[in-house]
Amino acid sequence: MDRRVWLLVGCLVLAGCMATGPGADGSPNATATTPAPDTPTASAGVDVEFSTKTTHSGLRATVTHVVDGDTLDVRYPNGTTDTVRLRGVDTPEVHVPTNPSEFEGVPDSDAGATCLGDAGDEASAFTTRAVAGETVQLVGIDGRGRYDRLLAFVRHDGHRLNYRLVATGHARVYDDQFEGREQFSRAETRARRNGTALWACANEPSATPPGSDDGPLAIAAIAADASGNDNANLDEETVTLENSGSTPIALDGWTVSDEADHTYSFSSEATLAAGASLTLHTGQGTDTDTDRYWGATSAVWNNDGDTVIVENASGTVVARRSYG
Repeated sequence: MDRRVWLLVGCLVLAGCMATGPGADGSPNATATTPAPDTPTASAGVDVEFSTKTTHSGLRATVTHVVDGDTLDVRYPNGTTDTVRLRGVDTPEVHVPTNPSEFEGVPDSDAGATCLGDAGDEASAFTTRAVAGETVQLVGIDGRGRYDRLLAFVRHDGHRLNYRLVATGHARVYDDQFEGREQFSRAETRARRNGTALWACANEPSATPPGSDDGPLAIAAIAADASGNDNANLDEETVTLENSGSTPIALDGWTVSDEADHTYSFSSEATLAAGASLTLHTGQGTDTDTDRYWGATSAVWNNDGDTVIVENASGTVVARRSYG
């Protein structure tokens, strides 16, 4: 066969290979526009190669617009764009009315719907503050769902945005199965119990957990913003607990956690003497009767606002304090 014919055939084959699959940087090919069903599947609207390749390693993207609390518009490094629906969570709507029956405990009434509408605006504002204009990692990709949106978990600055929405009470756990669902469910239970954010719309939210005001243990001080770079001064990021009672408090099995479920557990010998205080440092050091060290390798408490939650060995909240 004439060399020119072979050359033409080779070019056509090469062009066909380049027109399919993900882009060279791992972003989805702009031509993959297969309509997706309402029920997400591993390959709906996404090339099998793309789905397999990105489920574990993730995709880098820049958030160009926050549609609402659980939906983002993003741009990939190669310039193509996409819409991402956060997996595993559901925030109240902002563009259409929210059905209160989707959020357990919220009354199915005009008042409940109005309250959820306001909560939807708050969720959108939270997501905007967290990731608008930021470069994020899309992980745990599970194909496409309704409206051809990419289903993914969003990681930014070492945190999962999906989980933070639930932990801060801005979202419920969606009726879906995914790795880590139990942790998400525990965070939702805690937010509902505390009447946090959207859960204030419920019939009888407990804005202050039982035992948070009437016990001898109190959160006396929070130093969330260490001098200089927080990650370089972890020992200066502290939470101080105080025992105002007349008897010692055995802290075996007690925990200190934040809204993102970072949790420190006291060792079996930990005791807070009557009338004494104890300071928990984020960094590393030698534990004493008055100072304990989390051993974390990065900052825990958000400078712009967070909640310190102390639970006893049975899981009851005994002290809670928000700041920011």
